[in-house]
Amino acid sequence: MNKIRIETGIITLIKKAETELPVDVITALQHAYDVEEGIAKIQIETILKTIELAKKSGRPMCQDTGTQTFFVRVGNDSPFITTIKKLIIDGVKQATVEIPLRPNTVDPFTGKNHGDNTGDGIPSITWDLCEGSEIQITALPKGGGSENMSKLGMLKPGVGIEGVTRFVVDEMIKAGGSPCPPTVVGIGIGGGADVSMKLAKTALLRPVGKRHQEQIIADIERELIERINRSGIGPMGLGGKTTVLDVHIEKAHRHPASLPVGIAVQCWADRRSTMVIHADGTWEVQ
Repeated sequence: MNKIRIETGIITLIKKAETELPVDVITALQHAYDVEEGIAKIQIETILKTIELAKKSGRPMCQDTGTQTFFVRVGNDSPFITTIKKLIIDGVKQATVEIPLRPNTVDPFTGKNHGDNTGDGIPSITWDLCEGSEIQITALPKGGGSENMSKLGMLKPGVGIEGVTRFVVDEMIKAGGSPCPPTVVGIGIGGGADVSMKLAKTALLRPVGKRHQEQIIADIERELIERINRSGIGPMGLGGKTTVLDVHIEKAHRHPASLPVGIAVQCWADRRSTMVIHADGTWEVQ
């Protein structure tokens, strides 16, 4: 009974992410509409209408329903600690049929598509163990166009933070309209190559408009927003004032000889939703 109940919750979680943008993203897009002119304003208006239609109809807001990606915090005392992975995978399979989702998982060697959004290493799940008996799952459907703009820079430590910001701005200008701007940019600094890329994607979970708790990092986030928006790339790459809605930075300590910088880009459809599963099997999607 709990298995069926939780799987239903996971399907609900995925559907909410695919069909309803968070309020913070909509607010940022509405602000972009207010400040834009001409073709840029028309693009934002079209995006806002798309968001409204998706919510009303219960259909995905983009034909690319993304790679199903989850960030999961599991309480050590949860009775579902040994079954939650299978429940997520089964939920993805069923959501593909019910919502529906476009099958987006292709074997890199054979080209075979399972047709259910699962496969080797997919859905992508990042795990974190914590105290308590609850499980928190955040869904982050990741579109292919924005994912293609991911970058890893193994910079020389001597370039400093100015070198980091220059690398990010240069890469976002190179990306142009490819990631379907206005985007949200996640940046991971430090750790190692894999750590910085994971930090960058994790940074995308932060609500638009919420600055980093450390003032020095928050100031750099603001600086990057300004510098990237000055590029004039604009909505969908057609010119304008709003190329990014936000920039989020996360950090890890690094080796003295390395300065890894990961960039993860999310398109205007900054899709995410969160659910909590209680020890008794009940759940809420937030």
